[in-house]
Amino acid sequence: MNNKLDYEGLIKPGERIDELNKNNYRIIQNASKFCFGMDAVLLTGFVKVLPGERLLDLGTGTGIIPILLEAKTKGSHFTGLEIQEDSADMARRSVALNGLQDKIDIVTGDIRQASSIFKPGSFDVITSNPPYMNNSHGLINPNETKAIARHEILCTLEDVVREASRLLKMCGRFYLVHRPFRLVEIINTLSAWRLEPKRMRLVHPYIDKEPNMVLIEAVKGGKSMVKIEPPLIVYKEKNVYSDEIHDIYGF
Repeated sequence: MNNKLDYEGLIKPGERIDELNKNNYRIIQNASKFCFGMDAVLLTGFVKVLPGERLLDLGTGTGIIPILLEAKTKGSHFTGLEIQEDSADMARRSVALNGLQDKIDIVTGDIRQASSIFKPGSFDVITSNPPYMNNSHGLINPNETKAIARHEILCTLEDVVREASRLLKMCGRFYLVHRPFRLVEIINTLSAWRLEPKRMRLVHPYIDKEPNMVLIEAVKGGKSMVKIEPPLIVYKEKNVYSDEIHDIYGF
């Protein structure tokens, strides 16, 4: 049994500890760099990890997705790959803070070279909350850490999909959260790399507003058939989360 470590010595100047409302887990973050958002949490509510399965999170940031999925599922092992050493370091310390060193590994490395870092076909499940914007979409944040997280500076959508396909076992599952305005491109890219979309769910801020996120499950080598799940509504009224959002967060 893992014992959680006291946070003294694990926290650096400018950092804080946030509660995750699952298994009493906590995460280390630095607001001046990049903090996880709702999209990552919603992805963990959409992902299915079966007992004994191994998961890889591409572009893990500070480790929110593997930490939450370790709490929510019975997967055997979780790995996060992150190119920014500061973020990877925070993720490792969060893993230690929660006593999860035997269940979660954080690896520093480039998504574009993931299939050289890990053995091809070695994961049952791969997740990613990748940068949403390419060079045509919006202004790039002057903060380098935030810019890399939000814009396709160090990797593209195709880089993420290509490496996920290479690293998944046949019939393995890839889970992605992204923006609906790139949905056609996403589906075409998935199909080009033999990742067939099987489940899709649109996320709406309010019931009468357009969706601003899309959650997708694709299966390596799967047949062409997709299930569109009921929409996920974030707010039932101004500043009041829907019941399903409460359930996903564990409030």
